[in-house]
Amino acid sequence: MAPSAHVTDAIRCIADVRANVGEGPVWVESEQALYWVDNKGNRIFRLGESGDVETLETPFQVCCLAPKSSGGFIAGTDRGFAAVDPAHARFDIIANPEAALPGNRFNDGKTDAQGRFWSGTMDNAEKATTGSLYKLDPDLRWTKMDSGYHVTNGPAFDPQRGRMYHTDSAPRTIYAFDVSDSGDLGGKRVFLQFEEADGHPDGMTVDSRGDLWVCFWDGWCLRRISPEGEVLDRIAMPVQRPTSCAFGGPDLDRLYVTSACKGLDAESLAMQPCAGGLFLVETDSRGVAQAPFAG
Repeated sequence: MAPSAHVTDAIRCIADVRANVGEGPVWVESEQALYWVDNKGNRIFRLGESGDVETLETPFQVCCLAPKSSGGFIAGTDRGFAAVDPAHARFDIIANPEAALPGNRFNDGKTDAQGRFWSGTMDNAEKATTGSLYKLDPDLRWTKMDSGYHVTNGPAFDPQRGRMYHTDSAPRTIYAFDVSDSGDLGGKRVFLQFEEADGHPDGMTVDSRGDLWVCFWDGWCLRRISPEGEVLDRIAMPVQRPTSCAFGGPDLDRLYVTSACKGLDAESLAMQPCAGGLFLVETDSRGVAQAPFAG
């Protein structure tokens, strides 16, 4: 599927970092900066107010980040949960819930409104259905919350509705859960199932209205979906593999979108020279501030 004709100047590449798999954008309010990762290229990026991009090489795969209230980040990696301090190039493993599954790694992750970190795992080779969803509490105790995933993505939280979304990208399925203030999950159900021609639902975020914004790998687009599951909009992207999105900026009215160039041949890359870059998408929506990890 090629990008549709309504790609406009409202979508532009603002950081042509050529990430293998750009992922995990997160806005850090205290720094007025956006961080994201190249989870196959062992890099962390920072986009500051000046528009300059700083790059930090990592000693292992850092796959997602969330700011910590005490400074630095909590991260999901190919070696488990880690504390990451980019300012001092510190990478300290906290716990590895899947030490018995050396082929697995964490993928996407976010904090909920109470400052707990949620992240899913997957087979790094994308062959086995060995992924699970974990919750890391501020006291650094972890709990397996769900399992049976091939390629985990999300999660995304809708605090107004007490809802969490989580995706298995391989079967193109977004699930919804009820999540309590104490961090218990219930009511797992299929929220939306997509067709092969739609692409694979990947990273996502919820805006202040409760709409879910989802990137579609091999779908050339984002989709905005209502809490009732109605696809409200399809926003064409100039890249085949948009991967994740997050609202940022002082007013949380800038939508940042990461992308990947992994697996694209020379002809495909010639058609989409900014594949792997970070994009800014103009919308009339605002995001919800992500609570820092409370640990």
